[in-house]
Amino acid sequence: MQKTLKEIAKLIDGEVIGNGDILITGASGIREASEGDITFLANSKYSSLMDKTRAAAIITSADVQATAKPIILTQNPSLAFVKIISLFTPDDAGHPSGIDYTVVMGKNVTLGKDVTIGAYSVIGDNVTIGDNAIIYAGCYIGHHTKIGSSTLIYPRVSIRERISIGSRVIIHSGAVIGSDGFGFITIKGAHHKIPQVGTVEIQDDVEIGANVTIDRARFDKTIIGRGSKIDNLVQIGHNVIIGENALVVAQAGIAGSATLGNNVTLGGQAGLSGHITIGDNAIVTAQSGVAKSIGPGEMFSGYPARPFMANQRANASLQRLPKLFTVVRELKKRIEELEAKLKDK
Repeated sequence: MQKTLKEIAKLIDGEVIGNGDILITGASGIREASEGDITFLANSKYSSLMDKTRAAAIITSADVQATAKPIILTQNPSLAFVKIISLFTPDDAGHPSGIDYTVVMGKNVTLGKDVTIGAYSVIGDNVTIGDNAIIYAGCYIGHHTKIGSSTLIYPRVSIRERISIGSRVIIHSGAVIGSDGFGFITIKGAHHKIPQVGTVEIQDDVEIGANVTIDRARFDKTIIGRGSKIDNLVQIGHNVIIGENALVVAQAGIAGSATLGNNVTLGGQAGLSGHITIGDNAIVTAQSGVAKSIGPGEMFSGYPARPFMANQRANASLQRLPKLFTVVRELKKRIEELEAKLKDK
């Protein structure tokens, strides 16, 4: 496939600066691009790459410095490039279709139109699966679970009993949804298990990464809100509530009964204590340890987590400690010399 730069600009509602008649034959990252490719630049601090890339043209925004190459100006270069990638490199994953003869199907299962279930999957009793859902090979769907339309579940996903999965959800390989919450009572040194009889609700348009574990609630629900995206290797404890459009990055851990508001960002390897609240639009940076609630729109970092700028100042002070020790040694030496002189007098 090939298109002129003007045709591409029309597709993404952009403005061409330069030769709009050049032919574009592919799309790639700014470092990897070859002749004939179109690329993008979303962050002005990487502007130096614009003159180094081999790409024929660049999608960017008005705040990026000029370059000799033809460009398309857009308000959101990253989003525009997503559309272009879909144009030049269409999805060729080749999802399976139909229901494999090896599938173990329980009683009273309700299947929508054009449902796909891969080889050796097990579907429990009273399961409901919506139209156009795709379940890859080797998955387990527990009894009384509901899966919405156009949901995509990759191989070796385990979804326990009485779980609710919305529409257009993507769950990657190895994820476990609805495992028991970590609840025990310790009596005379012995740990007695607390029954976990709640459920998990995954709302529409959620994406769950590989090897994510989401525990069922002790009683009510563990909830992942509409449009939220969970990266690989995240642990979400029982009764956790995550609001809409949250981002939870790899290896983060959220302890039981914590609540995250809408549009919260939780950085990689961040850890949250149980029973705390993270307000709407708050940001927790990577490797932070959060033991107390955070208000809406606040940004916290560090261990223990504290307001971002306070943590930056503390870190800057730590960097100056070696110099401070040198100054203290010099002052100590001078004080000792002065004391010696006073003693001689």
